[in-house]
Amino acid sequence: MYTLLLRPLLFCLKPEPVHHLVATSLKIALSIPGIRIIVKRLTTISHPLLEREVFGLKFPSPVGLAAGFDKNATLISEMASLGFGFIEVGTVTPLPQPGNPKPRSFRLPKDSALINRMGFNNQGLESAINQLKKRPKGVIVGGNIGKNTLTLNEDAAKDYAEVFEGLYPFVDYFVVNVSCPNIANLGALQEKDGLNDILQTIVEYRALQPVYRPILLKVSPDLSNEQLDQQLESVKTFAIDGIIATNTTRSRSELATNTIDIDAIGNGGLSGKPLYDRSLEIVRQIAVKTQGKLPIIGVGGIMSNQNALDMLEAGATLIQIYTGFIYNGPLFVKSINRAILSHELSKLK
Repeated sequence: MYTLLLRPLLFCLKPEPVHHLVATSLKIALSIPGIRIIVKRLTTISHPLLEREVFGLKFPSPVGLAAGFDKNATLISEMASLGFGFIEVGTVTPLPQPGNPKPRSFRLPKDSALINRMGFNNQGLESAINQLKKRPKGVIVGGNIGKNTLTLNEDAAKDYAEVFEGLYPFVDYFVVNVSCPNIANLGALQEKDGLNDILQTIVEYRALQPVYRPILLKVSPDLSNEQLDQQLESVKTFAIDGIIATNTTRSRSELATNTIDIDAIGNGGLSGKPLYDRSLEIVRQIAVKTQGKLPIIGVGGIMSNQNALDMLEAGATLIQIYTGFIYNGPLFVKSINRAILSHELSKLK
């Protein structure tokens, strides 16, 4: 029903207005008495074989919502009702910022992909805290943190520390985002000195807290092998708890969409099906380089049940979806979980 009827209607509108329309509609629909229970029954599978215990947290299922969908932590309850095992909010920056000029989000239907250059648009730390104070119990929430666009890179660690400290009582894990391709010069923070400065600052703060919050690093699919090795060395040095692989890509190789249309869109991070092979490759590389000892959240181009199974087989402990959710609809999470459960049951025979 979704792919045949609802998606064509939604795709008649531009992506960003559709996102707000869907978010508002979800909130209204799930506020109607009894609807939330019905929706959860339709979208959620619960089974002990789907549960995962990773970096001290118990996830009800391995399928989570990637950062970017719920930038301001306003949809946690709604997305949890659609079967997600965990929700990652953000990217959150210290101060509110509008992001890049519109239009800044584009669909590539021929490629089952999106290009966005949102630019960390969000309502800021204070707003996120106010929303997270109201978060539902029993839902694992991650906080994806970044710097304000106008903050110079030499001052970036202060921004990351401010958001880290502010969100610390309200989220279950953190994701350091220095790999988004839509912020000018942010990529420089992936280099050793800039990254180590950020990681050292937040790790030192965590060491003084009574509650331990896992920290993950989100890596770019555009890293060279040497750059990936450097980041893994930083992860080891600061005892970072895991990796999210990967962010969106600047690459435009082997797309079915007309080159003229791609050039007209311009800059931005590409997500969806064309990203999958590279994300899978990086997950596999990290798993091999760390001998499977470092938890990995695999994300990037998971558009089918088989994609999800292959990502887990490559070494991911958990997975996240975003573009696949947009293209496949609200039952996609359940479909993936059903496939994972079937795979786990087959191993017991």
